[in-house]
Amino acid sequence: MKREILEQLQADRAAKIPVVLATFLKSGEQRLLYIYGKKGLKDIDPRIGEAARAALLEDKPRTIETEQGPLFLNVFNPPLRLVLVGAVHIAQALVPMAQFAGYEVAVIDPRSAFGSEQRFPGVWLSNDWPDEAMALLKPDLRTAVVTLTHDPKIDDPALHAALKSDAFYIGALGSKKTHAARLERLLAAGFGPDDMARIHGPVGLAIGAKSPAEISISILAQITQALRQPPQAASQAA
Repeated sequence: MKREILEQLQADRAAKIPVVLATFLKSGEQRLLYIYGKKGLKDIDPRIGEAARAALLEDKPRTIETEQGPLFLNVFNPPLRLVLVGAVHIAQALVPMAQFAGYEVAVIDPRSAFGSEQRFPGVWLSNDWPDEAMALLKPDLRTAVVTLTHDPKIDDPALHAALKSDAFYIGALGSKKTHAARLERLLAAGFGPDDMARIHGPVGLAIGAKSPAEISISILAQITQALRQPPQAASQAA
């Protein structure tokens, strides 16, 4: 591997940028492929680009045949993370489900009686206000953010931070009426229609969930759908 490629790959991993290392197995020629963000795919065979996109979405390397021979696509994805704002009953059910699905989970709640080690053992906890905690976490393209408190004083700062980030999924618990009021507040705060369209609210797939465990299943399913079948990927592939 050329030094400049290695250094760029290390920098991308440190910056938590999803990247594919493409290696032509016959010639040894290598190139870094970027699917998301400003770099994008440039001067690349569309078939190679689609294979690289699929490899990133599936988190699995693959080899494809090209005119230059076999091409190995090695995936370097940042870790999956889930940031939960609100240490409520749904969070208690969702944390182990998300961990089992491969997410590093962080729970934020300024109410220390809720966000405690006793209720969330072995989880990254913060009793800071969400905007302060989110500044430390720096949500990226592999981060999902879900607000669960119903309290605008807690949820809204988290949503502001999430909308200014590259988080691939943003969800907010609450009824349609609650969500409509939430969108009005965001509009007043200067966010536009494209920003508000990023928020899944009411959060979760519509499966008729009632209990905290069922709601957690619906949330994790919707997060998985956003991760594996992102609208931008579908539009780029069209």
